[in-house]
Amino acid sequence: MRISDPSFIDALRAAPVIPVLTVADIDVAEPLALALARAGLLVVEVTLRTTAALEVIRRMKNSAGHLLIGAGTVLNAGDARASVDAGADFVVTPGATSTLTSALRNLDVLAIPGIASASEAMARREEGFTLLKLFPAETVGGVSLLRALAAPLPDLKFIPTGGIGPANAADYLALPNVAGVGGSWIATPMDMETCDWSAIENRARASMALAQFTDRKFSAKSCL
Repeated sequence: MRISDPSFIDALRAAPVIPVLTVADIDVAEPLALALARAGLLVVEVTLRTTAALEVIRRMKNSAGHLLIGAGTVLNAGDARASVDAGADFVVTPGATSTLTSALRNLDVLAIPGIASASEAMARREEGFTLLKLFPAETVGGVSLLRALAAPLPDLKFIPTGGIGPANAADYLALPNVAGVGGSWIATPMDMETCDWSAIENRARASMALAQFTDRKFSAKSCL
């Protein structure tokens, strides 16, 4: 298990928004990857919510190999192993059980388990995880929760996902314990169904402006 990955953190510093993609059609994988790459994004997450997801990961990696492509909605050991076999650079879970965290610890890629409370964050910390997903972020406390966690758990970094969009992403990225944010607004299922690659690219380019918030944090002392 990789509990930290400098290349991943560096990528988030440059492009802190992670598009969370639910892709039903494998044929959109290549143009989708290229649109995101042209915009300058470096990290994407493909959720395992469709039967096409694993093949989409393979094709996106083949189309834009410099992108760090993760598998999201990883629910069990089988999902985790299949994701790595498909070429995923990292895996993300919405939550975690003891069985799942055991499987994550046996992977040779970065694993980012999901948490929704201080107790869960502390449990994952005891297991060796220092980069966590907060999900569903807005529902469980969002910015207020993350601000409260920063003092007692200063060594943990979070990627909040769930309810985050252009209107509030900057609020999260301004927090010292937020490494990046995940969101589905950059590439929606409708965009992919209509092959509106220009809309996706434009939203992705707009999200790059949020890198100013990570630059501000990294210009000061950082634990990442």
